[in-house]
Amino acid sequence: QLQLVESGGGLVQTGGSLRLSCAASGRTFSSYALGWFRQVPDEEREFVAAVSGRRGAIYYAASVKGRFTISRDNAKNTVYLQMNSLKPDDTAVYYCAAGKTIGTMRGIYDYWGQGTQVTVSS
Repeated sequence: QLQLVESGGGLVQTGGSLRLSCAASGRTFSSYALGWFRQVPDEEREFVAAVSGRRGAIYYAASVKGRFTISRDNAKNTVYLQMNSLKPDDTAVYYCAAGKTIGTMRGIYDYWGQGTQVTVSS
């Protein structure tokens, strides 16, 4: 079982950068695929990026590709989301998630963090 805790959210101006972190507990962290999702009020939680457990496969949503970078540090049980060139449309609560298989669908992830707010001002 994993517990996930996000940090690093905040308020930033358009064009700015933030780095989100998600620290996990659990000795099998390296075997899990890790994903980032985001959600705004009254909308579905949407996929942002994911990294696999061992092979290093990485997926990005088209809306963030080229601006966001996902990475993981298994020694620190942490996954990161570096967000550059931020836009007001990136404003959302960002959640990290862990599952046994990498993918873009929420349902394949078994564990979720509590979320961290990212606000991009225009």
